[in-house]
Amino acid sequence: NSETFWTTTGMFPQEFIIGFPKCVKISKVVIQCYLVRTLRIERSVSKDPVGFEQCIEKDLEHTEGQLQMEEFPLPEFQATYLRFIIKSAFDHFVSVHRVMAEGT
Repeated sequence: NSETFWTTTGMFPQEFIIGFPKCVKISKVVIQCYLVRTLRIERSVSKDPVGFEQCIEKDLEHTEGQLQMEEFPLPEFQATYLRFIIKSAFDHFVSVHRVMAEGT
């Protein structure tokens, strides 16, 4: 439901972690957000959310008045945890409305 969302508290960087029950293969990550300028995605294959390594860092396009939709293809990518770091924004607060990970 894109009407519900996670919002930042105003300072950057901000981060959130998504965990899977076990290590999974991910082929694509899609994020729907608002006012995010720079996003980094990191992964961990550990049993606990530690030992993250950077996978992607991207500057997103500013889309005034509408949600940003970014798709990140990830060939041969395994993870137990994904950490999303919002490094900077187009405003004091940003929101994340949906994160989808496709794979097996």
